[in-house]
Amino acid sequence: MSSEQTRPDVEIPFIGRWHYSRTELIADGIVHVIGIVLAIVAGSVMLALAAPKVGSGVYLAAIFYVLALLAVFSISLAYNLWPVASPVKWLLRRFDHSAIYLLIAATYTPFLAQLPSPKGGWTIVMIWLAAIAGMVVKIILPGRFDRLAIAFYLAIGWSGLMLASPLMALLTPAAVALLLAGGIVYSCGVVFFVWKGLRFHTALWHGFVVAGASLHLAAMFDCLVIARL
Repeated sequence: MSSEQTRPDVEIPFIGRWHYSRTELIADGIVHVIGIVLAIVAGSVMLALAAPKVGSGVYLAAIFYVLALLAVFSISLAYNLWPVASPVKWLLRRFDHSAIYLLIAATYTPFLAQLPSPKGGWTIVMIWLAAIAGMVVKIILPGRFDRLAIAFYLAIGWSGLMLASPLMALLTPAAVALLLAGGIVYSCGVVFFVWKGLRFHTALWHGFVVAGASLHLAAMFDCLVIARL
């Protein structure tokens, strides 16, 4: 038995909380691998094709989005598969829950950066300030305000509706439909995120995350590549 499991001075908040079977962990791992492959392959293809078609600011935002997507799935994979009887899991939890805010803000940025009006820039600032505030709380006060954080995730995620009219004028109908579908899928997945007693609830939640990310990546591909052909 490791010293980490026997030292009395080490707090392990996850002991006695929940346990997942090997099958559940394997299923969750497979879902994460699919997400990582999606971020690397589809993200790289989009960036390669968009490079000659978009301005430097929008392109940098798209790069950051792909990196954020990869970081979210990688951190989540490490956190969810890390042994429960380890203080490291509590540390990984801070970054895993913080990364959700990062992905929300990074998803919005390439779209809002294309708006000609100052409202796009101000909305980017507001979304990033809210996301950073959420990340700071998750890192400094782990395990607290978890229910409130879910509402905050959803509020930031749907805040783009404030600019629905200019975004619809900028994007193709296909991109708008994909963005809305992605938001709905993410929101529906929250049901499984909070349904701790359901078997395979983490794999199901992360499956919704992968599906939502796929739809948003497709919307970005349409916006940055297909619409500019």
